Amino acid sequence: MIAPEDQHFLEKIGCDTIIDLALIVPSSFEDTTLYTLPQFGKKQALLATVLSTQKLNKNLKVELFSKNLNLKFSAMIFHPKPYHYAIFKKDEQMVLYGVLEHTAWGIQMAQPKKIAKVGEVIANYPSRVRSDTHQRLVRTYITEENLVAEGLPLPLAQTIVNIFYRSKEEIEHYNIHGVSEKERYALKFAECLNYMKKLQKKRFEFPSLSHDPVEADSWIKSLPFALTQDQQHALEDIYTDLAKQKSAKRMVIGDVGAGKTMVILATAWMNQKHRTILMAPTTLLAMQLFEEAQKFLPTLKSLLVTNKHNKNSNLFEYDFIIGTHALLYKELPEATVVMIDEQHRFGTKQRHMIDKMLQVDEKRPHVFQFSATPIPRTQAMVNSALLDVSLIEQTPFKKDITTKVIGRSSFPELIEHIKQEIADKKQVLIIYPLVEESEVIEYQSIDEARSFWERKFEGVYVTHGKDKDKDQALLAFREKGTILVATTVVEVGISLPRLSTIVIVGAERLGFATLHQLRGRVSRTGLKGYCYLYTQQPASKRLEDFSKVTNGFDIAALDLEYRQGGDLLSGKRQSGSKYLWFNEAEDESLAQDVKRYLERS
Repeated sequence: MIAPEDQHFLEKIGCDTIIDLALIVPSSFEDTTLYTLPQFGKKQALLATVLSTQKLNKNLKVELFSKNLNLKFSAMIFHPKPYHYAIFKKDEQMVLYGVLEHTAWGIQMAQPKKIAKVGEVIANYPSRVRSDTHQRLVRTYITEENLVAEGLPLPLAQTIVNIFYRSKEEIEHYNIHGVSEKERYALKFAECLNYMKKLQKKRFEFPSLSHDPVEADSWIKSLPFALTQDQQHALEDIYTDLAKQKSAKRMVIGDVGAGKTMVILATAWMNQKHRTILMAPTTLLAMQLFEEAQKFLPTLKSLLVTNKHNKNSNLFEYDFIIGTHALLYKELPEATVVMIDEQHRFGTKQRHMIDKMLQVDEKRPHVFQFSATPIPRTQAMVNSALLDVSLIEQTPFKKDITTKVIGRSSFPELIEHIKQEIADKKQVLIIYPLVEESEVIEYQSIDEARSFWERKFEGVYVTHGKDKDKDQALLAFREKGTILVATTVVEVGISLPRLSTIVIVGAERLGFATLHQLRGRVSRTGLKGYCYLYTQQPASKRLEDFSKVTNGFDIAALDLEYRQGGDLLSGKRQSGSKYLWFNEAEDESLAQDVKRYLERS
């Protein structure tokens, strides 16, 4: 629909589609009617003849006479360009647009703009191209017919087109208040629809390597506990995917402690006629998943592959291969399902590598990615245009975690709480922001703080990201420790069933997602949990807001209010809103409207 000669201008403005152009609404409107009385203090058009010009320092002063107003006035051009001297020549007639004002030097108009036509309402745009070019693009492309062809419902297309054409009576209200609520809804809908359609274009489909899953009902009934409804819904989605002749691409997003592991194991069970590969980001997590597979999938032949485990094993003999990124450097046997746990901890290249390694001709394995970093439900709905999304919000155990923001004055009370928890055979985790002392950060490091905890308590274990033996330290702490002093290395990893308390030092330095992951380490088995956010700031609204919210998806929405979401299309921006109108933090129901509309059309 876009003429080749206009493509360059649209790209310069930053538009890929006609809807992109329609989202750039006028910043203001101008009434170019030639009135017979001056409108002092307001913009107006007037017919003017140049009487004389004079250079004043770096400025240009022009004396003029307005025929329609029968008025002499001067115009001041600040830092004039060569074209200004060409325009303002003695006896030249023109239509000028600007604000007339009474000054100490007489009636003046500062920085007037020369316009081509009079008697029209002219729209101004925030644009990277000349205003007349942008106006021509709008007249050419922003039509009901074009917007409907781009996929918009006719009533919304009509509403958006009307934004660009205002009567003289309407422009003053628009210049003050902007678009109406009805128009804002139409723009939000159009922007969300436009973005989801762009994501759909990035979604490639391939034939699957298998499409004959085994139902998981009998396996689910054999479990010593019941799965939550959300877990079962996720498994229904996955079973449907596994039965399709096109390869699945699904993201399963589960809140901290929501039981993603059982969904992972059930997926391997449903794919038991074929081989399944699972990649985890750490050796510890891979070991934990392997232990769970041995426990709950005894009929499947499982293997653990890391840099330390089974380096030379024959992978072709196993049904379920669980490993770290070490899998990327193996000759992998054919597998029809690939699962990636904590997918955000792998790079895009690593995720694509394993998918590509298992490709057979045009056929691809079903790919399921799992993440415990929730995103706003609105964003999940938008993302579903690129890949299928299942949300697991319920947790098998009702989490009862009290979160408190504390400072130095609360430290004695904290020590008493820790003593009581240890006396009750529970465990405590203390997170520090640094391993070594720093002159920049005012908090103690692990190296500085560990002696205090080791002197005060028995069974204190210490680990951090640089610790080569961190896996052994975490396993030893799980069995016989009382206090674990660590960095955020434990954000994702080992399950600690007796952990009841976490203290996060310098909590204001961490993002909401990390804080929520850390808090999710406690109360994994229904214990009463405590999370202390230690800060030296006198007050922190951000931490107080966080302490009142426990659901991960609500945390993600809160995070979005503080830091707008990134851009899935370019993959470059990690923060800063990618939208002009649509608001991921507020427009969940609108996103649902768009998704339903796309499914119907």
